[in-house]
Amino acid sequence: MESLWNLLYLLEPAPLTLILTAIAVTFGSAFRALNHGKEMERNHDLLEASITLDRSQALMIPIMSSCSLLLMFYLFSSVSQLLTAFTAIASVSSLFFCLLPYVACVKSQFNLDDPFVLRCCSKSFTRIQGLLLIACVSTVVAWLVTGHWILNNILGISICIAFVSHVRLPNIKICAILLLCLFFYDIFWVFYSERFFGANVMVSVATQRASNPVHTVANSLSLPGLQLITKKLELPVKIMFPRNLLGGIVPGGSNADYMMLGLGDMAIPAMLLALVLCFDHRKSRDIVSLLDLHSSKGHKYISYALPGYAIGLIVALSAGVLTRSPQPALLYLVPSTLGPVMVVSWRRNEFADLWEGTPPSLNDKARPVDV
Repeated sequence: MESLWNLLYLLEPAPLTLILTAIAVTFGSAFRALNHGKEMERNHDLLEASITLDRSQALMIPIMSSCSLLLMFYLFSSVSQLLTAFTAIASVSSLFFCLLPYVACVKSQFNLDDPFVLRCCSKSFTRIQGLLLIACVSTVVAWLVTGHWILNNILGISICIAFVSHVRLPNIKICAILLLCLFFYDIFWVFYSERFFGANVMVSVATQRASNPVHTVANSLSLPGLQLITKKLELPVKIMFPRNLLGGIVPGGSNADYMMLGLGDMAIPAMLLALVLCFDHRKSRDIVSLLDLHSSKGHKYISYALPGYAIGLIVALSAGVLTRSPQPALLYLVPSTLGPVMVVSWRRNEFADLWEGTPPSLNDKARPVDV
């Protein structure tokens, strides 16, 4: 009975914020991927803008992820500064990608004059895009200097959205292969890696802090204000919230503890959500708005996949509270998202269409769905 009372901790500000943020990011990533795909298809730029996974790539992702995990487990201190630099570059690009549609919307809303001022790498930059790029670089620099968890979350969320928009799944068959492989990958590295490597590899890598190259450079040059630059950084490969957020209760921990959720636990289910969103709106080439989703008739597959993700995430966090040990989130998220979609598609006699993919446009040309 006491264990069940512990579940009330999920109503504290930190876990509740984590749950709501993860659901919003997962749906937002899928929604952005849907419209990005339609934009690229309309501009005949789909192949250049994204990577569509095939069966061999889906099978290789868990293997390559395992190799990367072991590399960081044994050599993290040696490569952490390189990882930080690479992550900073990826963060600038991802943040620019996420904010660009909103900037374009504001520009068109107010009819702002925006001449081209620069051409680089076959891409033309306007004045407003240049200002946006400066703002993105400034945000990443602020993260490098302060290491604040809010900036970490902003960059992590942008990386998640950009990843889901550019790495695409052609159908449920490839999606199921990927999710099932990562299902067993997550279980092994969280539950069984300690038996083989003497420590929980997944938790060790997720909780390690990287050396800050900005601090190293500033220290070597004896620059003023060195004490203002954080020496260690949490990489934006997860979202994190202080357990004492808004004065919440911290059961058995210090005020410095954080609740964390890896980007993979949002990005991988978001790829499934993007796939079903594309299937739901496969007959239209137009950009989809949130109002279109709300006003569309009938029960769409996203109506089953998104609540399934929320339920799986809550169950995963509940298991962590009850067992007081880390849990592989995909152990709960894969069945709760993939299961309802496949069952509903079977009952609707649409399983074959989802399994192999269907034409996304109104014409009769056979073309697989790319999400």
